[in-house]
Amino acid sequence: MTAHTPPTPPFRDPHLPFAKRIDDLLSRLTLDEKVSFLHQFAPAVERLGVAAFRTGQEALHGVAWMGPATVFPQAVGLGATWNPELVRRVGEAVSKEVRAMRARDERVGLNVWSPTVNLLRHPLWGRNEEGYSEDPKLTSAIATAYTLGLRGEHPTYWRTAPVLKHWLAHNNETGRDVTSSSVRPRVLHEYDLRAFRETVEAGAVAGVMPAYNLVNGRPNHVSPYLREHLRTWTEEELLVCSDAGAPSNLVDSEHYFDTHEEATAAALTAGVDSFTDHGTDSSKITARVRGALDRGLLTEADVDAAVRRQLSVRFRLGEFDPHHDPHAGTGEFDTPAHRALAQEAAEQAVVLLRNDGVLPLAPDTRIAVVGLLADECKLDWYSGTLIHRSTPLEGLYERFGAERVEFAEGVDRVLLKTSGGTYLHVPEAPEAADAVRGAEGALDPALLAGRTDLPPLTADATGTELALADWGEDVLTLRAPDGRYLSVAEDGFLRASADQPGGWVVQETFRLEPHGNGHLLRHVGTGRHVSVTAEGVKVAEENPEIFELIVVERGEDAVTRVTAEADVVVVVAGNDPHINGRETEDRTTLRLPAQQERILEAARAANPRTVLALVSAYPYAFEPGRLSAALWTAHGGQAAGTALARVLAGDVSPAGRLPQTWYADDADLPDLLDYDVIGARQTYLYFEGAPLFPFGHGLSYTSFGYADLTVAVEDDLARVSFTVTNTGETTADEVAQLYTRAVDPSVTRPRRELLAHRRLTLAPGEKREVSFDVPLSAFTFWDVARGGRRLEPGAYDLLVGASSEDVRLRTTVTLDGDPAAPRPVLRRGLAAVDFDEQSGTEIVDRTKVSGDAVTPVAGGSGELVYRACDFGTGSTGVTVEVAGEGTVEVSLAGAPPTVLTLDTATAGPYDYTTLDAPFAAQGVHDLRLRLRGPLRLALVGFSG
Repeated sequence: MTAHTPPTPPFRDPHLPFAKRIDDLLSRLTLDEKVSFLHQFAPAVERLGVAAFRTGQEALHGVAWMGPATVFPQAVGLGATWNPELVRRVGEAVSKEVRAMRARDERVGLNVWSPTVNLLRHPLWGRNEEGYSEDPKLTSAIATAYTLGLRGEHPTYWRTAPVLKHWLAHNNETGRDVTSSSVRPRVLHEYDLRAFRETVEAGAVAGVMPAYNLVNGRPNHVSPYLREHLRTWTEEELLVCSDAGAPSNLVDSEHYFDTHEEATAAALTAGVDSFTDHGTDSSKITARVRGALDRGLLTEADVDAAVRRQLSVRFRLGEFDPHHDPHAGTGEFDTPAHRALAQEAAEQAVVLLRNDGVLPLAPDTRIAVVGLLADECKLDWYSGTLIHRSTPLEGLYERFGAERVEFAEGVDRVLLKTSGGTYLHVPEAPEAADAVRGAEGALDPALLAGRTDLPPLTADATGTELALADWGEDVLTLRAPDGRYLSVAEDGFLRASADQPGGWVVQETFRLEPHGNGHLLRHVGTGRHVSVTAEGVKVAEENPEIFELIVVERGEDAVTRVTAEADVVVVVAGNDPHINGRETEDRTTLRLPAQQERILEAARAANPRTVLALVSAYPYAFEPGRLSAALWTAHGGQAAGTALARVLAGDVSPAGRLPQTWYADDADLPDLLDYDVIGARQTYLYFEGAPLFPFGHGLSYTSFGYADLTVAVEDDLARVSFTVTNTGETTADEVAQLYTRAVDPSVTRPRRELLAHRRLTLAPGEKREVSFDVPLSAFTFWDVARGGRRLEPGAYDLLVGASSEDVRLRTTVTLDGDPAAPRPVLRRGLAAVDFDEQSGTEIVDRTKVSGDAVTPVAGGSGELVYRACDFGTGSTGVTVEVAGEGTVEVSLAGAPPTVLTLDTATAGPYDYTTLDAPFAAQGVHDLRLRLRGPLRLALVGFSG
């Protein structure tokens, strides 16, 4: 007999459409196999030849957590380039490194969790470094570019599959898994959804990751918006991956559901397809899904829908077509082109904030460079391990010559004297002890342990001089002379063992706490005090050592010594991305840490020609008037120092632009948890004060002229053209920005709103025409009275310039649109959430599945205003749908309120009842509702 080759199953046939192949594979999988696919670590199905699959590979600004890789500027720095074309090339380089690294390490995943498109609404957010901008238009432009680069250009097969983070309205680390963002419909549609929507619609997004927080009282992991909005924006299947541990939070911290089976079922039916929980152990999630199936909370069809979305991504990544996948076995890693691109990106990210003419520096300038960041190339939580490294000091040495550059870090040099008269001593480290944290790669770097192979600190008669850096809020680091930071490992001993502060729980930070005539030294990571024992120096619950802090040299003295004779002083200040402002920790102030302010003041006092170079993940507030120049760059990756030095020298004219408002003072900021950008007048869109530096700001070493503005409105487009001319003597980039504002709006509209921008390079004397086709939909707003977007007829200013405040050209166009209409409340009633104005209220979930209600904050009192309500020929009664207990007062201007009281509390917050009362009104009026007590209002109706 002749052996027959078994037929190729349809799911292996590359000539069939993906949808048919997925149908075939689904039909071959058992229910248990499909359930197993719902965890982040989906196992192999060997009988079908299906490989294991992992969702999630961090790649925010380079491949992260998997060892050495090209490190590009932080995301906020990429946003500061205002250059989508550059960012697309960065995304392309990152995706090629993903492929190259996967070829040698199968732990590297192709489903990349990047980019972050959360809007930088509040500058104290700890994860400011991860976003691109406070503006939805700029954010979506940069995010779209990055995802296009990550995806690749092949029409069928994707190089990597990007997942957008973090859905939705997520800008606080403080209580991030239990706080709720109250997002009114206008803010939802005009602000928070926009960055996601425009990026998804561009066609290079494979999915999204819900955020830890709640929105309007409902956890994002059971958000109805996944179904109602996200999945309507594209015909592609989108894979929704949970954030780490968030599925368990639904029960454990949020207490939103009573059981994990209920929570898992709710998340799955809401649209979560892959559960990132309990690390590599999938047993708990699969048991919860099986329990939900057994209880009838889920059907096999629900499981199939989620698995289908995962398989769709896997097919697009070429997993089932290795011979047809153009990306299989390809990749580029640490190439000269990638190194050059990292430097180009770092150069384009530098923003010149102020300059009195001191910059660019002449080639023979004698420079004093000082500051805690001067000889640092800092990484953040989502960085790869550096292959190449360039600090500002190294860049200036290379560019100007070491003989022309003096350096003082500005740290305090200290000894720690014990109560017994001895001093903390750092033993000499053995040779070959130069391991770098993260060099080996880790699927979860939070699990990387501290080093125990080095000797612990002791105490002796002479001690070791330590470098003390205070990073603000009394959080300090201590560094040994060999450059290693004092750190605490799992055994509790202090060692000089860390190359940099880092880790999920930083083990390299301390606080000096006054105690009698000395100080206790508290280790922040463990919360324990430092104790000196016979075995060595360690942290312990008892017998804390009382130290005398002996300052051998103040940082300011070292700064003064090197700056007095210099032609120019460059103070490099900023943050360590692992300390005071990072994932899990928001900042508390815009101010520079006090030690860095003292360094800056010492430099200015010694030499008035002082340049401040801020290297930071977020904005600061400082006094710029006494500085000759100021620059800002995010932590710029592996080429940061070279890039900064080339900008200071004038090899590159700075053309970065601020991607968010820099406020002058903490008093200008709203509460961190106030997500109402309209009502709280947040971001450049609504802020009415005077910023330190406005959105879009950035200076150049040359000058540009704007002219010839024309506008033509045709069909559904406004065609805007103007010219930009380099009127200076230096080839440079300019970022031309187009904004609009409604001249006489019927509701609060933005003071300025970015419509388009373009970064262009111009030689001296060169003129170029810039044209934008702006869809008229860009002039619309979300009209709560009709529940949709509306183009309001009337005049709109068009503003062209170099920033949101530096307007060079302006004109006004009159647009036709849909006039405002009164709310037909007699016929349709009012959804409580569709207010025009509010005070003292927050939005909560009407049910656990969908809908919104409004409640007074903390059960107090609040007011809602609904403009232009049309009661027609007359209403005779009012009804309110409420839960909880309290009162609703309904009133028109000048009339006494009608009071509806819910005396007896309903059984639960979702058990609504209807109250009614006589209410006479006719014609068009503004309606006011006052809510009192722990009451939820869902709907208001009128009868007549």
